[in-house]
Amino acid sequence: MNPVPRLKTYRGPALLSYGFRPFFFLGATYAAVAVAIWVAFFRDEIALPIVFAPRDWHVHEMLFGYLSAAITGFLLTAIPNWTGRLPLQGASLLLLVGVWFAGRIAMAFSAHLGWFAAAAIDCAFLVLVAGVAGREIFAGSNWRNFKILLPVTALSLANIGFHIEAHVAGIAVFATRIGIAAILMLIMLIGGRIIPSFTHNWLVRSNPGRLPVPFGKFDALAITVSAAALVLWIVLLEGWAVGAALFGAGILQLLRLARWAGDRTAADPLVVVLHVGYAFVPLGFVLMALAAVGAVQPSAGLHAWMVGAAGILTLAVMTRATLGHTGSQLVANTATQAIYAAVILAALTRIAAALMPAWTTALIHVSAFAWIAAFGGFAVFYAPLLFGHRRH
Repeated sequence: MNPVPRLKTYRGPALLSYGFRPFFFLGATYAAVAVAIWVAFFRDEIALPIVFAPRDWHVHEMLFGYLSAAITGFLLTAIPNWTGRLPLQGASLLLLVGVWFAGRIAMAFSAHLGWFAAAAIDCAFLVLVAGVAGREIFAGSNWRNFKILLPVTALSLANIGFHIEAHVAGIAVFATRIGIAAILMLIMLIGGRIIPSFTHNWLVRSNPGRLPVPFGKFDALAITVSAAALVLWIVLLEGWAVGAALFGAGILQLLRLARWAGDRTAADPLVVVLHVGYAFVPLGFVLMALAAVGAVQPSAGLHAWMVGAAGILTLAVMTRATLGHTGSQLVANTATQAIYAAVILAALTRIAAALMPAWTTALIHVSAFAWIAAFGGFAVFYAPLLFGHRRH
């Protein structure tokens, strides 16, 4: 994402001068806090006044709480670059932040509000995000990026479905899968654009030689097959057909990643972490394929996707975008590298917890504390940039 030089006259707080600032800070802070609360749930140390099962609250707040904030921060920063239009700032941005925050409060006190009121408050945010993104892309005639609206809209609908399914059935299975699939489609679409681009730019400048293969028919095939496999996974849940489709998608995604020359980027943590994060996409497909035929626990693949791919890539993008859009050097200092190491540890140990039953409890705790360290570390170390003097 290259900075947009054209901005409205704005003299308010720096935090509200650009979408990435409040949503990256609040999203990362909430990611750490929500997992700390989940650990207390897991240990039977607290109880929140919620209408959901604790597991559903945890799933919801990671999917539709943290990740929706991170995605919104990215979109509000990327879309002005794509369209040439002015970014959301000031009171309009504050309103959107307030709706997101209201959703977190509504979820935490849903037993007092009632499921319908909590759902209405919580679901309003992603509906607004999809509307804002659609308006900007449409007004800017940026038809190339119109496809981004499909997974964003799917995520919004999945959130609505989550509340209904949890209320009717007691647990949200299908809506959770739709939400995860929407996140993965965003990762495959956006990651497939920015990872080769950032890699190409760094290699040309610092390590001439083999470059990433540009987007082509193979990428389109990998995304199409993966989308079809995810549809089967949502509809059929399990079975050999689902397993075969997921496994095939995993192989195609692995080959896609191999075409991006990530093995040549080890000298730059800001670039190589993008490849490491994307590697959890094919790993998740393969683990979910094994789960579909009963070979492993489904949580191994789910956490490869959500803690690994989504967690690592959102932190990678948040650190890079914050540095770039605040005029800082694009260099991963010691704190940033520690953040990356912590979130990778969180992913690996959470997957291992599902594969090693004798160590499950201990590994879940290690994973949770590593996650809290990673996202809490981002909130602490990047707060001066997010709240401070603005380049924009």
